[in-house]
Amino acid sequence: MPEPAPTVQQLLAFYLEAGVDCALGDEPVDRLAEPDSVPLAAALREAAPQRPVRELPMPAVAPPPRADVALAPDALISSAREAARTAPTLEALRTMLENFDGCALKHTATRLVFADGNPQARVMFVGEAPGRDEDIEGLPFVGRSGKLLDRMMAAIGLDRSKAYIANVIPWRPPGNRTPTPQETQICLPFIQRQIELVNPDVLVTLGNPSTQTLLQTREGIMRTRGKWIDYDTGTRTIRAIATFHPAYLLRSPSYKRMTWQDLRAIAKALEQPAT
Repeated sequence: MPEPAPTVQQLLAFYLEAGVDCALGDEPVDRLAEPDSVPLAAALREAAPQRPVRELPMPAVAPPPRADVALAPDALISSAREAARTAPTLEALRTMLENFDGCALKHTATRLVFADGNPQARVMFVGEAPGRDEDIEGLPFVGRSGKLLDRMMAAIGLDRSKAYIANVIPWRPPGNRTPTPQETQICLPFIQRQIELVNPDVLVTLGNPSTQTLLQTREGIMRTRGKWIDYDTGTRTIRAIATFHPAYLLRSPSYKRMTWQDLRAIAKALEQPAT
């Protein structure tokens, strides 16, 4: 006996478990449908005798290629590095990202998720990439993990008016998938410039991906967390420390005790005079 067709509720549950929580088009596309028949005009053109085609000389100058399609990965990374370097302010950097087409994630995300908080703050938190709630609101850490981050900051006397929050990747990957190494390297120059412009006294990387990307280490978060590492912007050395991502703490609450130790170290560092 053939299996019964799944109900709409079962299909939606399957999509959610697979990480599909948004649609990229207004109408569904049936990939198994038979292709449309060839139109009559096209069929007549194929049946008609073909005239010889005279080859024309190629133009001297070709049109510039699209950055997100034609350029090689190394060229895209170099383009991002050169663009980020020229941003004089955070607002200019945000505008640059809104107009940057070198990362394919921009074309599937709802909006740019640039940053939140106080650009004059002494501490900056950096995660990996936005999720569904962040993609909708255009702000980092506004979902369940964001609420936990707010409680973590409040435990050491901080809030969003006293901290600056961003992500390595400013666009949500489809289905919250892990960003590819190429996507990370293309976005890296922009978060590096963002850190340089904010110029905090303390940089906190949240989770393994942002820690390995920004602090240039291959060690896992278990070995890296709680240790002070020098982060060099090129013009200044910033004290950096890694801790667990709030989303990880929601899945593994037993690690909150270690995170509290990291938070206390951050609070102690902020007690020192600003440099």
